[in-house]
Amino acid sequence: MADGYALARGGPALVNLHAAAGTGNALGALTNSVYSHSPLVITAGQQVRSTIGQEVMLANVDAASLPKPLVKWSAEPSCAQDVPRTISQAIHTANLPAKGPVYVSVPYDDWDGEAPREAGHLLRRSTTSAGSLGSEQLADLVQAVDSARNPVLVLGPDVDAQHANDHAVRLADKLNAPVWVAPSPSRCPFPTRHRSFRGVLPAAVQGVTDALDGHDLVLVAGAPVFRYHQYVPGEYLPEGARLVHLTSDPGEAARAPMGEALVCDIADALSRLADEAADTDRPRLPPLPDFPSVSGSGGAVHPAELFATLRDIAPEDAVYVKESTATTGTFWSQMDLSRQGSYFFPASGGLGFGLPAAVGAQLAHPERQVVGLIGDGSANYGITALWTAAQYRIPVSIVILKNGTYGALRWFAKVLDAGETPGMDVPGIDFVRIAGGYGVEATSVRTAADFATAFEDALGAGRPALIEVETELTEP
Repeated sequence: MADGYALARGGPALVNLHAAAGTGNALGALTNSVYSHSPLVITAGQQVRSTIGQEVMLANVDAASLPKPLVKWSAEPSCAQDVPRTISQAIHTANLPAKGPVYVSVPYDDWDGEAPREAGHLLRRSTTSAGSLGSEQLADLVQAVDSARNPVLVLGPDVDAQHANDHAVRLADKLNAPVWVAPSPSRCPFPTRHRSFRGVLPAAVQGVTDALDGHDLVLVAGAPVFRYHQYVPGEYLPEGARLVHLTSDPGEAARAPMGEALVCDIADALSRLADEAADTDRPRLPPLPDFPSVSGSGGAVHPAELFATLRDIAPEDAVYVKESTATTGTFWSQMDLSRQGSYFFPASGGLGFGLPAAVGAQLAHPERQVVGLIGDGSANYGITALWTAAQYRIPVSIVILKNGTYGALRWFAKVLDAGETPGMDVPGIDFVRIAGGYGVEATSVRTAADFATAFEDALGAGRPALIEVETELTEP
């Protein structure tokens, strides 16, 4: 929930965990926070200093090591007087590029100590990154773009996180270049109905190479190069292609297997490049074709029909928090996302992100409607977020896509030629009754028309709502 709040707000959020056991419970969710560059300041309880070595109940014996290597920085203050400075360091570290979660373990007898007088300086501190491209670096980048015969842009989540979407649009328009979203995206960095938009790159080496074939310059901004998933080996780049990588994350720059990396402020770099690049004489790209039309079989709603219905009736500035992995391709083919901060997805595939993150995003965006699109398998990992939504009357709309199985895992079993695998199905779950038990009003529908009615009823109600939609099984 804090992750969704921090991502939507664009600033750090505090998470306070119980000691070793509480930290252990949080590690699964933390995998998403790392790769979405979410600036979480995580504090954790700890036993009294003098008892930690005895390994008494709930002692975190090696506290700073427990969340590694997931967190950006981890510490336990050496003494009570160093607690204020350590927490200050955590806040600034989390929020400096590349943003990410940090962890501080504090023995609970430290809170009785007096803060030293010099801790007052911490209240007046500020840290700011100044990582912009130098004039020669910018000139080289402009020359590479201007001299390219057939450039292509590949954009990642940090473009959206740094509010650089409009700069990316200006650059794409100047170059008349196609735009792909980098594989496994956790945010949407480019309008999905812009004539340059080509969709999301497949998360496999050969798939990326095939998609980028024919381009002599691949300009990647705000994404790792690249976050592959299924193992389909091949050449990392098409023959004759040059890759230039703009990233705010030195780790992303260092670990990439190819390309020339520039560690810089993404928004600044894209803005200046869009200003300086020459207008191209390449033919203007044609408008995108109409949305593909799909209807359900009658007994259930096809996900494409569900997303098309949402596209028609949801507010234009709606925020979608999605964790229905079996419908990923269908979602991108049907949705019209044009505003910054309109889409969030678990950055590392860790289930349990979507439902609580939707609640957190709605807290961060009281002026926008947040819609959680959650698979029935995924929903079980974070279902308790409904209680928070009910208790605080957070008006988030949760849509459960109920197909009775882990669709993405079924698809991956086919990719691996694993045959029929036990444990894939999750039948018989009544989310309407579960939601009611947590205090959230809910309904179940089987047609797109009934979904539209239920969704419109939920809008403006000033309270959370859950809609369970019986959906057909699709593949990612």
